[in-house]
Amino acid sequence: MASKTVKIPNISCEHCTNTIEREMSELEGVTSVKADKDSKMFSVEWNEPPATWAVIADLLNEIGYPAEA
Repeated sequence: MASKTVKIPNISCEHCTNTIEREMSELEGVTSVKADKDSKMFSVEWNEPPATWAVIADLLNEIGYPAEA
């Protein structure tokens, strides 16, 4: 199991956190996801394979919530 916590600067409301959590939970291999609007932090746990950080980061970019490097 792998995990990562990153800042996502453009989280601004509950809609943002709900969108991120919903989209990530549909990704195969993701076991836990939490987005927080107050801290603008995103935490995710996943099983490799099938998920990888690259796949997760790509999905964040695709849905408009890129993680800070």
